[in-house]
Amino acid sequence: MPLWLFRNYFLAEAALCFLLTCAVYGQNADNPQPVVLPPAVPAAVDRPYGGTISLLVDLTNVNDRVLNVHEQIPVKAGEITLFYPQWLPGTHSPSNPVANLAGLVFTANGKNIPWLRDRVDVWAFHVEVPEGATMLEVTFQYLAPLRPQQGRISTSIADLCWNNVLLYPAGYFARRIQFSPALKLPEGWKFATSLDTKSENTARVQFKDVPLETLIDSPVYAGINYRRVDISTGNDNPVYLDLFADRPEQLEITSEQVEYHKNLVVQAQKLFNSRHYDHYDFLFSLSDSVGPKGLEHHQSSEDGTRANYFTDWAAGISARGLLPHEYVHSWNGKFRRPADLWTPNFNVPMQNDLLWVYEGLTDYYGNVLAARSGLRTPEQARDVIAQIAAGFEISPGRGWRPLEDTTNQPIISSHGATPEFWPSWQRAYDYYAESDLIWLDADTKIRALSGGQKSLDDFAKLFFGIDNGSHATVTYRLEDLLKALQTVQSYDWKSFFRTHVYQVQAHVPEDGINQGGYRLAYNDIEPEWMKHMDKSRPTSFATSLGLSVKGSDSDGNDEGGPQGTVGEVSWGGAAFKAGMTPGMRLQAVNNQDFTVANLRQAIMAAENNKEPIKLLLKRDKEFITLSVNYHGGLRYPHLVRVESNPDILDAILAPVK
Repeated sequence: MPLWLFRNYFLAEAALCFLLTCAVYGQNADNPQPVVLPPAVPAAVDRPYGGTISLLVDLTNVNDRVLNVHEQIPVKAGEITLFYPQWLPGTHSPSNPVANLAGLVFTANGKNIPWLRDRVDVWAFHVEVPEGATMLEVTFQYLAPLRPQQGRISTSIADLCWNNVLLYPAGYFARRIQFSPALKLPEGWKFATSLDTKSENTARVQFKDVPLETLIDSPVYAGINYRRVDISTGNDNPVYLDLFADRPEQLEITSEQVEYHKNLVVQAQKLFNSRHYDHYDFLFSLSDSVGPKGLEHHQSSEDGTRANYFTDWAAGISARGLLPHEYVHSWNGKFRRPADLWTPNFNVPMQNDLLWVYEGLTDYYGNVLAARSGLRTPEQARDVIAQIAAGFEISPGRGWRPLEDTTNQPIISSHGATPEFWPSWQRAYDYYAESDLIWLDADTKIRALSGGQKSLDDFAKLFFGIDNGSHATVTYRLEDLLKALQTVQSYDWKSFFRTHVYQVQAHVPEDGINQGGYRLAYNDIEPEWMKHMDKSRPTSFATSLGLSVKGSDSDGNDEGGPQGTVGEVSWGGAAFKAGMTPGMRLQAVNNQDFTVANLRQAIMAAENNKEPIKLLLKRDKEFITLSVNYHGGLRYPHLVRVESNPDILDAILAPVK
């Protein structure tokens, strides 16, 4: 519909509505009627867009974190609606920050053209192309966040997500819109991406033409300090670590560390017996100046951890699941995808009800591969499982909210933009971690029922190992999942998942641990690897006092707030019952200045007496004294071997020969 006709239609409908209202109600202001909504934006159709869109992104203004964008869109005279991408694969939510788009200008034949943002769909822009125009010039800026922990651009590292820096025509499938992307980088910067380069010089990098679907799935990392590490298993399976760091020395990687990451590729190939990429790039930032990240793509992943990932290897056990998780997504989530998470373009709403498979099964396989590759030792892998189970033992939210409903959380909270203050009660993103326990249950059950002849590895080959070499997405529904599991091992899988996923289930799903030959237990011995963890992040006392708190941070990092800031407080735990809330600041423990060591000592001392632990806290400008009546001591979760049961869990975690 042309813009002038759109406006006339809107005015006519509004006038008709007004006249009808007056006829029925007269001028009675106590009976308002709704304003007629404007027509919907054109629905996507599986047809090619006429012409290739040129896109140039200028990244040279990194000091101000401003990305300058220039597009050339082939057009015909008449109205065109352009979308800024809204729904993003991997975030499972309408999370693209349209508020960061600024300076939008349209021109044709050298003259400015007015534009109108859709009043209902604010990610859509209406433009009337004048007669005789064949090319629409578009310029705008993307204003990246200035605070380091909120953005992915610093003065030395950039994470370019194409969804931030383009508009595309409505009415078409994303796979039918061709783009010719190009990039200008600061002098001396290097880049990495899964896109293929067409040409490169000091002023501009020109990539080969790709469909919009592929472009948005192919981010670019760039920076000053760069190193590429080959972890391929051979010429037929090229895989790389593309490392970007704040400082050159953070790129140092030992031969042993390289071998662990090569093992990841080897074990993934053995698990899936297929691959669905031409080459795979782990785009990996090692930085304290840009925030952490993990986002999957078909032929790459956006990964980010603290700068000491390689240089302080002992401190990074918890982060070792990141790369395996995102790598598994190349098979589960990108190649095979829940049917309602596949959409024709990036402005059609997604539905998330199978995220417990998309993310949950991926998390399970990711943790298994972390162990099989050597990124974690078997003991560390068991400790991670123990921590997951222990976390749910103190999370009463399972008593009111089924796991399936948590798959709506990315939409409810705008992919974390709206934080959960009481996650143990609100339940939030439990479709990740709780699914680890459910899929462990399924894996051990298959192994037990088949006498060790079958496992969830067989399901991986059957379900994800099809169409080797193909990039085309194959969607799946719950019935497809159940059928494949039934093929591997006969069982009432429908009832199994109905109980664990779709019904409220207060019982923590620890059957997989027990069937695996272990049981969850607690003691006061902190695992050795936990002693080396990043001290700038909150220290957890979740399974004892029921809180986490920020300790001292020698490098001045602000993550988690100033020293003493209380992070999570477990709903119904000892700290909760005493009146503690998230965001308070611990000042003193038993009349001594707060330190993590003093708090730990107070918990240990209270185990042998009846005196409550006295805490002095500050909330805003108010000082508050609380007495926490807790005498259970330090409770670190771990798994204890049950000799009477077969040792299935260790077999799951062992490398596949």
